[in-house]
Amino acid sequence: MLLLTTDILSQVITPRPLLSHKGNFGRVLAIGGSLNFGGAIIMASQAAVYAGAGLVSCATNRANLSALHARCPEVMFLDYHDQKQTLSVIQQNDVIIIGPGLDLDDFGFELLSLVLTYAKEDCPVIIDGSAITLLSQHPFLLKKLKNKNVIFTPHQMEWQRLAQIPINQQEQATNLIARQKLEATVVLKKFQTEIYHQNNQIHQLSIGGPYMATGGMGDTLTGILAAFLAQFHNQDSIAVIDAAVYFHSYVARELSQDNYVTLPSIICQTIPTIMRRFAN
Repeated sequence: MLLLTTDILSQVITPRPLLSHKGNFGRVLAIGGSLNFGGAIIMASQAAVYAGAGLVSCATNRANLSALHARCPEVMFLDYHDQKQTLSVIQQNDVIIIGPGLDLDDFGFELLSLVLTYAKEDCPVIIDGSAITLLSQHPFLLKKLKNKNVIFTPHQMEWQRLAQIPINQQEQATNLIARQKLEATVVLKKFQTEIYHQNNQIHQLSIGGPYMATGGMGDTLTGILAAFLAQFHNQDSIAVIDAAVYFHSYVARELSQDNYVTLPSIICQTIPTIMRRFAN
């Protein structure tokens, strides 16, 4: 097991080429956000923008449009009920997020199935939140993961549902076996988050704390992860995933010096400044 340090940030977060444009830094599509849980996909989308993705689109319920553009006008909107347009955008993007704030209903299932069927084989698909629960409820969908580049980002209860491992038995050996069956990367969110890579390496954080225990924290991580994968696509993917997960907790730790709780929205606002620190 490898314990991650700030070295991974200096390795991955590099200066941007002088001759570059938004197309050089990747396209991210975030899908989710029901009528009642629109904030989750908005936070994921905003984090992807602030962490440097070149173009970010959000496929969500039309009721979330005003809030999305008030919060982050850089994000492009599409109504996820327009299946034709959603399918077209799925096939165009470099990284896809599916799950934050998604309803656990037939429509949520259809969206997840659409992504797993039509996402490009080399496109990282980050499966988070409700999409993890939907997969645990419809395990036959797991066969669609074959030949896909999937990253799961569960908290421990979601991992219990998906991997069928009770929280008190979620040890590294059992988690690794479950990851191998899924043939996917797993970022298991908890105190000292563990990352189970597809080459069977296990990497772990030594930072993070109770100041991160608030709603939306995982959605923000998902957005950062998508942005890192989109813009640092020429680097080793294992290092990029490690850097994104570590960076999320690093920013929260920096903010905790002066804040009792590190709110996801404040983390987003701080991302560009701290990325600049490591790019130097």
